[in-house]
Amino acid sequence: MIGFVWAEDDLGNIGINGHLPWKLPNDMKRFKDVTTGNTIVMGRKTYESFPNGPLPNRKNIVISRDSSYRVQKPALLVNTKQQLLDMITPDEQVMIIGGKTIFEMFKDNVDTLFVTKIHHSFDGDTKMIEINYNEFKLIEKKEGIMDDKNIYPYTFETFKRLTNV
Repeated sequence: MIGFVWAEDDLGNIGINGHLPWKLPNDMKRFKDVTTGNTIVMGRKTYESFPNGPLPNRKNIVISRDSSYRVQKPALLVNTKQQLLDMITPDEQVMIIGGKTIFEMFKDNVDTLFVTKIHHSFDGDTKMIEINYNEFKLIEKKEGIMDDKNIYPYTFETFKRLTNV
């Protein structure tokens, strides 16, 4: 299974200056819940946005065209989509976590979408790729809980690819 995990605002923004445009701890908790124990796949810029290196309790795989690029152990580096597909097993839970180029690379392979829709607009320099939601079915929608740390309204949505598309 290949899943996409991301958050976007009302304008489709997913990043600014290599970081998230917002602070939403409940989204970070969902990200951790969805990705822990699974394989996460990211581009170099997403990897470099992690202040403490590879994320714990996950198999971290970085895709970079630069074969001399070095990642901190235990992260793994691959240079092509095919290298990644060759190293994963059919029953492996693979979560694509960004950035935009990596989402684009796997848009025809993704089975499940885990999106946090933040009902607010932010400044951003990176937007999520276009996804044809007609190829997916909404299987879960959960309104987020706002509090003093989660100050923006948001919704957790999960979609599964339709098999007869």
